[in-house]
Amino acid sequence: MLKNTLFLDVETASDKEKFSLLTQRMQLLWKKKARLLAKNADLSDDECIQMYNEKAAIYAEFNKIICISVGYLSYKSNKVTLKIKSYYGDDEKTILSSFSALLNKHYNNLEKYYLCGHNIKEFDCPVICRRMMIHDIELPKLLRLSRKKPWQVGHLVDTLEMWKFGDYKSYISLDLLSAILDIPSPKANLDGARVSNVYWKDGDIESIRAYCEQDVVTTVAVFLRLAQESKFDAVDYVSS
Repeated sequence: MLKNTLFLDVETASDKEKFSLLTQRMQLLWKKKARLLAKNADLSDDECIQMYNEKAAIYAEFNKIICISVGYLSYKSNKVTLKIKSYYGDDEKTILSSFSALLNKHYNNLEKYYLCGHNIKEFDCPVICRRMMIHDIELPKLLRLSRKKPWQVGHLVDTLEMWKFGDYKSYISLDLLSAILDIPSPKANLDGARVSNVYWKDGDIESIRAYCEQDVVTTVAVFLRLAQESKFDAVDYVSS
């Protein structure tokens, strides 16, 4: 399984830098969503706008993917190397098309290949699928998840679920999980809540890429620990 698993992490930003840049229709729809999220029908317009700044990056209808980092384990000469590659930038459709091409070329068999991430079933995979649909990109086999039963998506491996051990009530962040397992945290210089601001205000896509890649490194380390497998020996960052 380990040789056939692609580990991944996704970073998103709000689709528009400012609420005012949304179309009038999307502004009205965000206000409606914000009031539902806040469970407050009297939420003011200013409060809705503040929620856009804080939360729009979470929701596929109002965000865009700015980085997808992937990793796989390479076994050569008794050495295990984690190879990391990122698809990132301002052009979301190019990011998604490149990622789709990777899956179609190298991970196109549901019986053989796996996708692994932290909270991958609730965030990473759904947001990738939804954004692909928005851009009219055909879903690769491993991401054709609609109307599937839980036992039909065994190719999705979630470290969050691994830690639950059958408990359906609890949630644990990758940061906390890595901390209690004494694994270095990816959150030292950045965290997911700040990604949108770093993208729009600072234009620092390279820091976001590095953060996303470190999330993958941490996820792989956590997965190997939970699966009681040996650690990897080195990390190789692939540029092309």
